[in-house]
Formats: sequence, structure tokens, C-alpha cells
Amino acid sequence: MARDFKRVILKLSGEALREPGSQDNISPEIVEGIANQIKAAHQTGLEIAIVVGGGNFWRGAAAAGRGMERATADYVGMLATVMNALAVQSMLEAVGVPSRVQTAIEMKNVAETFIRRLAIRHLEKGRVVIFGAGTGNPFFTTDTTAALRASEIGADIIFKATNVDGVYDKDPNAHDSAKRYENVSYNEALSKNLKVMDGTAFTLCQDNSIPIVVFNMNEGDNIRRALMGEEIGTIVSSDD
Repeated sequence: MARDFKRVILKLSGEALREPGSQDNISPEIVEGIANQIKAAHQTGLEIAIVVGGGNFWRGAAAAGRGMERATADYVGMLATVMNALAVQSMLEAVGVPSRVQTAIEMKNVAETFIRRLAIRHLEKGRVVIFGAGTGNPFFTTDTTAALRASEIGADIIFKATNVDGVYDKDPNAHDSAKRYENVSYNEALSKNLKVMDGTAFTLCQDNSIPIVVFNMNEGDNIRRALMGEEIGTIVSSDD
């Protein structure tokens, strides 16, 4: 994949910020490693926005399944994403990358409220923008947030950092015969129910012709490699 993109969304899960098996919700060492990889790509002039999840603190759907009202559970999850966004911002600034956090829920003492044109201006000025609090609405995932924000700011591509090295036809952890795709269309991913993003996120990306790269962030410096346009993971795009 040649690097023919200028503005990107990097989607990080909340679990990506913690040490596997650790009781700590956030590992400063892991976040620093992620920040340094982003810095390397940012120094080339790439405009980078980040959407971060909150699963290392809270999962709204799981809490709702245990009796909590779903909308309330989702709002708690949105607040968890803001904590992660602030942690990422702090480490980016520590390694010399100017950044801003924008949230879909107003909390002016710690972050800017999301304003599309201001976010674009930050990117044009060379600042990394980190989007927190999801879409600001319950019942929507941070995958959908990534697709929505990518559409709003005119991102060329979404990079989804995961713990597997691409998109498979079935769970590679459970099936030795699982086949990895190098390229897959939106329609095929939807029709085969491939676990990449939820349906709403897929539809937004398809409607706005935004390709998605799914890659394993736990191997080496794969975040930097992906952002630099190296061949990595699986590309989900249109049928054309």
C-alpha cells in the first residue's frame, strides 16, 4: 500500500493501553511506546487524529447485561475514553508532539468540546487531535466514532489497531484453518459478518469511501509501519 494519504484516523482500543494481565488500567510505558511510534509518523508531515476506546476501564454493553440501564452504562464508558485520551495526550506532549483532546461531551476544564472546523484547523497546524467520549450518544461504539470523525474531518483512511494481524474468515484463536484476507470489500465483510467493525461503522466508511486497515499493534513498531504506508494487515475497501 503506497502512502497516498495525508490525513488519517488511528483507532486504539482501551485495552491497547494496558499491560496484559496487569491490574493497572493504563501502562505509562506502553502509552509512551505508542506515542513514540505516532511521533515518527507525525514528523513526516502526516496529519493524525486518534479515537480511543475505554474497555480497559469499562464496557457499557457488559454492564448493561448485568442489570445496569444501557444508556447510563454507555455514558460511563464515554467518560472512560476521556481518561484514556488525556493519558495519550500527556505522553504525546512528553515526547514532543503537540496535541489536543476534543470530547463529544462538554468538559471544558480538561478538554475542548468537539468542533469539526477547529479539529481540522488543529490538524492543519500539525497537532495530533484525540477524540474522546465517543459520539456523545449511547448505543454507539468507538468504531462508529472513528468512522464518523473520519467522515467529518475528511480523513483519507482509518487504521484500526487490534491484537490480530488482520481480518480472518473465522476466529484465528479458535480455528487453525482460519484464512486471513489481504484485501476484502465492504460488501463481503458485511455479508460474511467478518468481525472488523460494527455495521454502522462499516456503512459510514462505505458511504464515504474511507478504506480501513486492520493490523496487529502488538508486533514491533507496527503502528509506525502502518501509518507510514507499509504493507501490513488487511485492507477493507470498495469493490472497485
